[in-house]
Amino acid sequence: MGEPQILPFDWADPFDLDHQLTDEERMVRDTAHAYAQDKLQPRVTEAYLNENFDREILREMGSLGLIGATIPEEFGGAGLGYVSYGLIAREVERVDSGYRSAMSVQSSLVMHPIHAYGTDEQRRKYLPGLAKGELVGCFGLTEPDAGSDPGGMRTRAVKTADGYKLSGSKMWITNSPIADVFVVWAKSEAHGGAIKGFVLEKGMKGLSAPKIKEKLSLRASITGEIVMDEVEVGEDALLPNVEGLKGPFGCLNRARYGIGWGSMGAAEACYAAARSYTLDRKQFGRPLASNQLVQLKLANMITEITLGLQAALRVGRRMEEGKLIPETISLLKRNNCGKALDIARISRDMHGGNGISAEFQVMRHAANLETVNTYEGTHDVHALIMGRAITGISAF
Repeated sequence: MGEPQILPFDWADPFDLDHQLTDEERMVRDTAHAYAQDKLQPRVTEAYLNENFDREILREMGSLGLIGATIPEEFGGAGLGYVSYGLIAREVERVDSGYRSAMSVQSSLVMHPIHAYGTDEQRRKYLPGLAKGELVGCFGLTEPDAGSDPGGMRTRAVKTADGYKLSGSKMWITNSPIADVFVVWAKSEAHGGAIKGFVLEKGMKGLSAPKIKEKLSLRASITGEIVMDEVEVGEDALLPNVEGLKGPFGCLNRARYGIGWGSMGAAEACYAAARSYTLDRKQFGRPLASNQLVQLKLANMITEITLGLQAALRVGRRMEEGKLIPETISLLKRNNCGKALDIARISRDMHGGNGISAEFQVMRHAANLETVNTYEGTHDVHALIMGRAITGISAF
């Protein structure tokens, strides 16, 4: 074998991720990139500062096939692979983590359980509208007293003559104040106290979803509670094909996988901003980028981004082969979120005083990634999931 050809280093894509994708995947990525840059980027500063989410965004995403990308076409999805879904998340979060959260919840936490665990009637009733963004969905698992320990939930479903009566509350629920469809998890007495999923609809008596105000992170995404005061539903509200924590965790695995891609999009935005700023900004008669410390920071950033993207691609390819190893998703989510948060913080520092200005965007990413590092399994809990797999001993 001859000597390998020496090629130039690509500061934006050192391992040539682009050519590891199929033509279809590149097309999906380019569509998502164009939409995010043309339609989301101009809105994001105002949305973040004023804590305002425009639900029209979900309709726009739906019209391009960016919602429920992995759902079969017969139910309104695009029938794409998991890598395509990840690429969409990356491009949306390159603009803002809050926008990606809204898309992820709709796709992975609402459409997936209805498709995977629901009846054909439920699929046909809800999925096409959700895919188009005409319906907005939310996912109710976390409670005021049950975050990292979802098995400790207090929400209950009591059997009635015609169905079930649900009582309890959920907290930190993306999309809930504007949701039409609520996928809610409760302990069902009729199923021996096992956790079951239910699909609720806006307007049901006893169902409310107050907005959580004054967030300091994910301000371009709307977040609320779900309060259920003896909400009566029919038997047709039950998701019949799953029981226990397997149900919500099946959804969360897919959402966490998407976060592994999305967080790298935010990191890439912060890295590119730091590179551009330090090349343009002159101090002591030369660009900031000519300093060793600045170059070290940029080298560290692109190292973690490149490795994080390769890990995301590997997990996605395995999922497309029908292989899902939950602990590798914990590894991906934990590593990529933690590294993205570090990159955003360092980029903010490299911008000096300008780093705190909304105009330069990096502090918004840093504030958002504080939440992304916490939700859907905290950094520490994912370490314990991995630790259990490594040692065979549960530490929680």
